[in-house]
Amino acid sequence: MRRSMLFIPGNNPSMIQNSPFLGADSIILDLEDAVSLDEKDSARCLVRNALLSLDFNGCEKVVRINSISSGFGYDDIDAIARIKPDAFLIPKATEDDIEEIDSLISTIEREEGFKLGCIKLIPLIETAFGVEDVFNIIKSSKRIVAVLLGAEDLTADMGIKRTKEGEEIFYARSRIASVCAALKVDAIDTPFTDVNDFEGLRKDAEKAKLIGMSGKAAINPRQIDVINEVFSPSFDDINWAKRVIEAYEKAKMEGKGVFALDGKMVDAPILLRAKNIIEKAKAIGLIKG
Repeated sequence: MRRSMLFIPGNNPSMIQNSPFLGADSIILDLEDAVSLDEKDSARCLVRNALLSLDFNGCEKVVRINSISSGFGYDDIDAIARIKPDAFLIPKATEDDIEEIDSLISTIEREEGFKLGCIKLIPLIETAFGVEDVFNIIKSSKRIVAVLLGAEDLTADMGIKRTKEGEEIFYARSRIASVCAALKVDAIDTPFTDVNDFEGLRKDAEKAKLIGMSGKAAINPRQIDVINEVFSPSFDDINWAKRVIEAYEKAKMEGKGVFALDGKMVDAPILLRAKNIIEKAKAIGLIKG
């Protein structure tokens, strides 16, 4: 489950130490934007030691590396891949970057005796070209498990204003959500940058969920509860899904190929949606068995 992915500065030891207990499904230890040029080496060392020594309490451990073109990215991969994080977040991802990083990680996995492919990749889509090429980016590596939209850099790249309402990123959100659904990877929405506007955060998350995003990134721990709630099945959803599956099982026992619930025909897509809701509810502990 990647309902919530929380960015943590890679040069802040107290925040890193507390990060496993903040409620996020994934922790992104950031070596890029959050770290100044003169702190890159020390932040890399801090993140490496944290991954070696901290119990992350079941959170997915993701490291946002610096771009390959910056020169720091190679050192990030060499230092961090050898201690087997769950995934790397790749800024301004391109097909060429993903292919090169995949090859570098494969070499390290062989050297360290890791299972080939155990370290996953999450492309960060932050450019107009990345939005248009997202299908090929995902297809360029079997390591890719999710895609994260970075709307601040995207709107800067496009020369347009970033707004709270988010109408300017509707196309990017929709395209990424659709391609991710087609290729069976998670689509993670961009952070909501006003950390004091919880109603705005909820509306933004609900809008992203409505068009197919499966989770949302956060830049402040106080945003996690709202994000987790929005991207979790509601109790009404769960009860509806249980009723659909129970009706399906009854119809199957009676030898019926089609059946109705509350006066509405239930077909394969509706049954699949119900099963997905139940599986998600199980994954986050809302129901058992």
